[in-house]
Amino acid sequence: QVQLVQSGGGLVQAGASLKLACTDSDRTFSFRAMGWFRQAPGKEREFVAAISWNGGRIEYANSVKGRFTISRDNAKNVVYLQMSSLKPEDTANYYCAGNNRPQGASPIPSEYEYWGRGTQVTVSS
Repeated sequence: QVQLVQSGGGLVQAGASLKLACTDSDRTFSFRAMGWFRQAPGKEREFVAAISWNGGRIEYANSVKGRFTISRDNAKNVVYLQMSSLKPEDTANYYCAGNNRPQGASPIPSEYEYWGRGTQVTVSS
């Protein structure tokens, strides 16, 4: 059974960096595309970044391009989101997600079957 366990997050000042991690308990992780989404209070869940099974395809939201980096380590069953130059508008609950399509680095939440429980990132000005 797939379980996505998230770590990282917290409270930082604007301009700081944070790294989120998401570990998949299932041995089929390396066949899965993974994504990061975020949701701020009163707003819809929005796409942040996604990566295909081997990292050959990576997608970013325009709002984070150049500041955030998604990566994965299939040997460790983990996907990362390195966040730099954080802004107050990056404040949200961040979720990792996985789907069963290796090339499915999609920005569409409904295309992901598995979700982590979320981790809060708060950026103060």
